[in-house]
Amino acid sequence: MPEVALTIQPHGGPDPDPGPEEQEQLPYPDLAPVVLGCFKQTSTLRNWCLKVACGPWLRYVSILVILLDCVSLGIYVPGQHKSNELKVLDYFVVVFFLAEMLAKMLAMGLYGYKGSYLCNSWNRLDLLINLGEFFDFFLTKDYLGLHLQVLGPFRLISRVASMHDIVSALLVIFPMLANVLFLYMFVMHIFGVIGVQLWAGRLHNRCFLGEDPATMYNVSLSPYYVTKYGELQPFLCSPEDMSGLHCAQVPPFRENEQICSVAPAASSVFGLTGAATNACVNWNVLYNVCLAGAQNPNDGATNFDNIGYAWISVFQVVTLEGWSNIMFYVMNVYSSWSVFYFIFVAIMGSFIMMNVCVVVIATQYSDNLERLRRQRTGREDSAALLEWLRSKWTGCLAAIRRRASNRVRHHDADSRADDLTVGGHIWRQLTTRLEKVIKSKIFNRLIMFAVVLSILTLAIEHHDQPNELTNMLQISDITFTVIFVVEMLLKVMGLNWAYFQDRNNLFDFVIVIISLWETTTKADARLSVLRAFRLLRFGRLLHYLPYLRTQLLVLKKAMQDAASLCMLMLFVIFIFSLLGMHLFGHRSDTLKEINDRKYFDTLLWSMVTVFQILTGEDWNRVLYTTMAATSPWAFIYFVAVIMTGKHVLLNILVGIVLQGFQDRRTLRENHASVTSSSTPEGGSADANGDEENRTLGESPASVTPSPTPEDGSADANGDEENRSQNRIQSALRWCKKRNEWSLYVLSPQNRFRLFCKRVMSHNSFEYTVLIFILLNCITIAMERPGIEPASKERMFLDISGYVFSAVFMVEMIFKVLTLGLFFGSGSYCRSAWNVMDGSLVVASLVDVVVLLTPASHSKMLGILKVLRLLRTLRPLRVVNRAPKLKLAVEALITALKPVGNILLMCCAFIFFYAILGLQLFKGKFYSCRGEHIDDVANKADCLSADYRWEQKDFNFDNLPQALMSLFVMYSKDGWVSLMYDGLDAVGVDQQPVINNNEWMLLFFLSFMIVSFFLLDMFIGVMVDTFHDCQMQQKKLAEEARNRPQRAAGPDVPAVPEETPYQASYCRLRLFIHTLCTNEQLDLLMAVLIFISVLIMAVEHYQQPLYILRLTEYSHYVFTSILVIEVLLKLVAFGGLRFLRNSWNLTDLVVVLLSIVSIVLSTMRVSRHVPINPTILRVFRVLRLAQVLKAKKIRVLLTTIIKTLLQVGNICLLFLFFFSIYATLGVELFGHLECAEDDLCLGLNEYVNFKHFGMALFTLFLVCTGDNWSVIMMDTMKQCRLGECAHYLMWVSSLYFITFVVIAQFVLANLVVAVIVQAMEDSNKDEGLSGVSAANLVFSGTSDPVH
Repeated sequence: MPEVALTIQPHGGPDPDPGPEEQEQLPYPDLAPVVLGCFKQTSTLRNWCLKVACGPWLRYVSILVILLDCVSLGIYVPGQHKSNELKVLDYFVVVFFLAEMLAKMLAMGLYGYKGSYLCNSWNRLDLLINLGEFFDFFLTKDYLGLHLQVLGPFRLISRVASMHDIVSALLVIFPMLANVLFLYMFVMHIFGVIGVQLWAGRLHNRCFLGEDPATMYNVSLSPYYVTKYGELQPFLCSPEDMSGLHCAQVPPFRENEQICSVAPAASSVFGLTGAATNACVNWNVLYNVCLAGAQNPNDGATNFDNIGYAWISVFQVVTLEGWSNIMFYVMNVYSSWSVFYFIFVAIMGSFIMMNVCVVVIATQYSDNLERLRRQRTGREDSAALLEWLRSKWTGCLAAIRRRASNRVRHHDADSRADDLTVGGHIWRQLTTRLEKVIKSKIFNRLIMFAVVLSILTLAIEHHDQPNELTNMLQISDITFTVIFVVEMLLKVMGLNWAYFQDRNNLFDFVIVIISLWETTTKADARLSVLRAFRLLRFGRLLHYLPYLRTQLLVLKKAMQDAASLCMLMLFVIFIFSLLGMHLFGHRSDTLKEINDRKYFDTLLWSMVTVFQILTGEDWNRVLYTTMAATSPWAFIYFVAVIMTGKHVLLNILVGIVLQGFQDRRTLRENHASVTSSSTPEGGSADANGDEENRTLGESPASVTPSPTPEDGSADANGDEENRSQNRIQSALRWCKKRNEWSLYVLSPQNRFRLFCKRVMSHNSFEYTVLIFILLNCITIAMERPGIEPASKERMFLDISGYVFSAVFMVEMIFKVLTLGLFFGSGSYCRSAWNVMDGSLVVASLVDVVVLLTPASHSKMLGILKVLRLLRTLRPLRVVNRAPKLKLAVEALITALKPVGNILLMCCAFIFFYAILGLQLFKGKFYSCRGEHIDDVANKADCLSADYRWEQKDFNFDNLPQALMSLFVMYSKDGWVSLMYDGLDAVGVDQQPVINNNEWMLLFFLSFMIVSFFLLDMFIGVMVDTFHDCQMQQKKLAEEARNRPQRAAGPDVPAVPEETPYQASYCRLRLFIHTLCTNEQLDLLMAVLIFISVLIMAVEHYQQPLYILRLTEYSHYVFTSILVIEVLLKLVAFGGLRFLRNSWNLTDLVVVLLSIVSIVLSTMRVSRHVPINPTILRVFRVLRLAQVLKAKKIRVLLTTIIKTLLQVGNICLLFLFFFSIYATLGVELFGHLECAEDDLCLGLNEYVNFKHFGMALFTLFLVCTGDNWSVIMMDTMKQCRLGECAHYLMWVSSLYFITFVVIAQFVLANLVVAVIVQAMEDSNKDEGLSGVSAANLVFSGTSDPVH
């Protein structure tokens, strides 16, 4: 058919040389003329296959079949046999795609032709999936249980254009991403090897019985001590000759909620002193021997017994979820110094390596975004189909509307013919006036005011509210409903059908109809939730906030661009959910022992679980129970979910947000360049005109005062007001004359003022003040509540406080006398830093005065507490005296406006969901606490059984509680527990029922999805602000660099060439030099070191003797090779040249550490040194950095090195904020203690605010987001009587929320901004220097002089 030949155009155009008659024009010139040796394009079978394969309908039908396959997979219940209908559907899917594959092979050819089937990678994927399904269905017969059918939905990627583009972009950046993951796994492996060397078998330690109580006391006890929480919180111990938690610290036995203190019989054996007041026996004192048990914590999942389990533990630390529990276990069994290992792993793995992965994916995806958009325009078959369907639907609606309007027009034509002149004219005037009214600002502001009042009525609702408030809210709801109905009627009358063309009006119309329905019919109270959508009317206020509107446009654009990403994300979640159902669904019965959440038993809960793993919240708990139910290999599934979903796909969302900010920045720069290039002359003219106007305006002012004395002298005899005005004017003239005088007393030439100026400008003065500030910070850090009032430490701190206050007051006096207080150029109060210093000095002086007042202990206790809290702000004075810290703080101050706008957006978002949560869950977050609560249905049953009816820590009973609960969810901490409480909620004063209302998943999951976008907005703002600050710094540095070059002149003397130093070498030494500078030597050493690291990874707990010998002898061999290499380099380069190269110094350090480890291991002093000497062997992996000469890996290494170089400034910033909050925490929460009856879930012996060091460590845990909400709730509980203020609950929430915002949302994202800038610099350096220069930096074998 000739029309078929026109459907696919040849790429190269028509052949200018038509061949002989047998080479006729082919219908599909891009495809092979003959396939399989016999099928031409004109043959009937192949021509039919070509029409089917090249047409669009095959894709649509295959998408439909894939969706049917997904439905079949979703209906599948793990552990049960499939029904016959599902089996028939599965067979149909397999047969269909086999037929599709054969048709495409016959149409395109199999291989070796242009455009053949196997030339396309997506076709090869289809082939693998088809073969796998065929093998699984027709050959295995459930014998092997391969479950290859879950791979079927992967066919959807190649058939949906938007998903195909995203996956193609990921495949383009996969080499760079593979390098990041390689470095990431390499770092994890190193830390895993260190963990195995230090703590293999340590987490087995338990406190066992020292004697047999059954024979000695006729008592049956467990073989080792078990806490009342069982293995959820095991008691791990360390031997007596090592630091850690010893068996002597086992808590005493409790009976009937009383602590037992009577020692067992034969107390002399145990060294006890006898009886106490309680009659029960403390049997726990018998657990006095620390031995290795059979089980590790968390059902055996947490240990360092071998490299596999070490990887699991290290990966959990890197994800920052539950890592503190692993750290506490290790600190109990080994030493408190182990905290530095885990902090370093968290910083290196999470804050640097994972953020490098974020930056690589985000920046690379941004670079490919435009190319994806261009490719998308040429391949939108599905979009074209949707557009065709949409056009047809729109045409149908338009036709219906046209017919209805014509019918109404013909029906009313006769009836209104007579009234057209009078009634029609009146109606037109009425609609015109109504249109003017509803479009006026006053009308819109009145409606907005009514919206604000209606939202306030929704916000003041709370649980157990009085009846008067309930009646008032009902009346106000009716009133506002009437107001909005009137507004709607007025708009409909004024705008007619144009009212429904505006989406905002349609939204208002729906809300008004729902409100009317609820008010008139007394419908279900759940519909009152929809009234909370009135909050969205606040979007009209964005006209008054243009910068916030700009950021909202960026967010809107990001959401639009992320639509296809969300589709791919849903697809990935679906695939992993199916895989989890097939792997773990029928084996997860043990999970029901903890709770009845069916992790992988149904498709819904499997998808919820996968989404939970993506957010990183409590994914480790799912891992523990899944590994206990199946096998340790289940860890691979969780790693795949986290790496694919969280570290790849969600980071694309970061790239989309960054692209939005970059486009906005580019648009702003282009606009600025256009305006600057178009108005230079006009600007100068305007400036000159302004200057002329200013001078002309000032000149009459200088002349006009001349007649005022005459007027004043004329009225001086009788007018007293003029006399007072003259006195005021003379005083003003006197003040203006002495404007530059300090305090209007000391002139600029005053000797005393000049002396103060010389003292203040001397370097020693500033250094002395800085030393006193640092000493004051140290004394502030020494403050803690446990200091006795009469102790020498208290006396020292009080006296030092007086001394520091006096010194800072003298400094302030010197500066005020030198600069002046308020007036004059450069006065003291003109600098914000000086104002801050002065305020802190005045506060400290008031503190001293209050302390010295006799009545300070009774009447002024509140003032004392406030002033002591103000003392914690004294480290702020360091900022002005540390240039790098001041620069970082000023960058944060610059970011306050955009970050404030993002916070405003987040507050509006959280406020909206808080109103929704208040309507949904008010009074429902209560539960009964007792032993047997299965028969309890409500609060009355609970209280009648003498149980406790308790409120959940996080609830929605009122607006403040709802806001706090949602902020905790927004920070990705504890949101799963909140979601479970919401699903279980039944009603007010009703006992929760597990999974009572699964529809509430929509509330929680939608909140979490939107929070991803808002959290990424923080990253975009910080990267954008840091980029602006960095560009400004580079511009200033460039100007400072060019200034001396311009002064020096263009003539630069040429450097004479030097002869190579190895020219004078003898033949043997020259041979050694050639050997040492050869790249093959580096590769050989890399292979040897890699083998040595693998051999070290073979070590494990309870290893046989031959593995111990293998590792020991291999260590000797590798150390000998390293020593020989260093000696050869010393001979080749000489001592000085050898030491000038940093990589040679690294080699020397590695050799020395290896020798030291051999010496210490031979001397067997591992018990007397704080660390295991064999750990020093791990440092030889530093040698591998020399041979990573691949360009992309080299760029990543340069990025990491530059990031680490800037970590100093970031650490200063972190330490600065941490020190302020730590001091505040000690003042606020230092008295808190957890009683045994009410166990604290967050605070313990390692996490508390008892002194400055522990407060810093606690804040680091909060910064990582590991159960920070639990720590906050522990601080909000009742403390000891008389030592806790009533306002502690509000202060605690404000303290933790502000710290989380600063630390997690601002400072942590500043690290991402630093890595983005470092990667840009690394790419520029790589492009400028090339491979040869990079080899100079990274090889270490080049000329060390250069």
